Amino acid sequence: MPKAIRIHETGGPEVLKWEDVEIGKPGQGEALIRQTAVGLNFIDTYHRTGLYPLPLPAVLGMEGAGMVEEVGAGVTDVKPGDRVAYAGVLGAYTERRLIAADRLVPLPDGVSDIQAAAMMLKGMTAEYLLLRTHRVQRGETILVHAAAGGVGLIMCQWAKHLGATVIGTVGSDEKAELARANGCDHPIVYTRENFTERVRALTGGAGVPVVYDSVGKDTFLGSLDCLSPLGLMVSYGNASGAVPPFNIGLLAQKGSLFLTRPVLMAYTAKREDLLSCARALFGVVESGVVKIKLERTWPLEDAASAHRELEGRRTTGSTVLIP
Repeated sequence: MPKAIRIHETGGPEVLKWEDVEIGKPGQGEALIRQTAVGLNFIDTYHRTGLYPLPLPAVLGMEGAGMVEEVGAGVTDVKPGDRVAYAGVLGAYTERRLIAADRLVPLPDGVSDIQAAAMMLKGMTAEYLLLRTHRVQRGETILVHAAAGGVGLIMCQWAKHLGATVIGTVGSDEKAELARANGCDHPIVYTRENFTERVRALTGGAGVPVVYDSVGKDTFLGSLDCLSPLGLMVSYGNASGAVPPFNIGLLAQKGSLFLTRPVLMAYTAKREDLLSCARALFGVVESGVVKIKLERTWPLEDAASAHRELEGRRTTGSTVLIP
């Protein structure tokens, strides 16, 4: 019987339990996949703690890669033996799983299973943020928070390729050097520098047209102060906690600002958008424009340790769990 990491209650990493699960046969439109690699993401901790509530018990995890073993009736997108990956579909922390076949993306030969698990959620997030939420233009200066994280490192490289000047916030000098080596022109160590003042100084007081903020509560108001008039605040994560309610009149006071809270699932809801997003990601990775930094791998059964490292801000790049 396959095993999975499940939670029966919300809480700290200790609620993650390694246990047997029933899988069953694929139904209409479904595929059964044997997973070879599973991605670790901050959203997994939001599900575990209950910040994003789930019906319990629940299998965590939002991305993975592996091989199709069997398909149900009506499936034409994939076939048994195909190497595939996915992102944005809950239930990844398991050895085998059923999944809607139209959510699976065939993997090109130039992308390994571990690479795919390390980058699908983060890389496709970077794609829609840089190319669709705000289409980064050559010559623009942008601000990327958590620039040494999994999404941040991909965004810095990709944005640099698009011709942007990249300002990024990081938590240490070591992370600053990593971000700089991956396309971040101006790393700001937020633990000792006021990032708002530094952004204003670096832009001659003008501010930036867009801020990409995955940190949430701790950086939200400061991020608004980094924007130029009519700028866009992209709040796409809550690593420091949820942004508290605020008076939207603040957006008017600070220059008729725009605010969005996007999610990958909305940007890839249609299969054609999912495939287009994945192809763009595979293209920049296979060409060498974007290099995926794999921080380390953990056995899937030791997911609790991986969660502690992630929440302790002791990771950079991507972490992959191996079933």
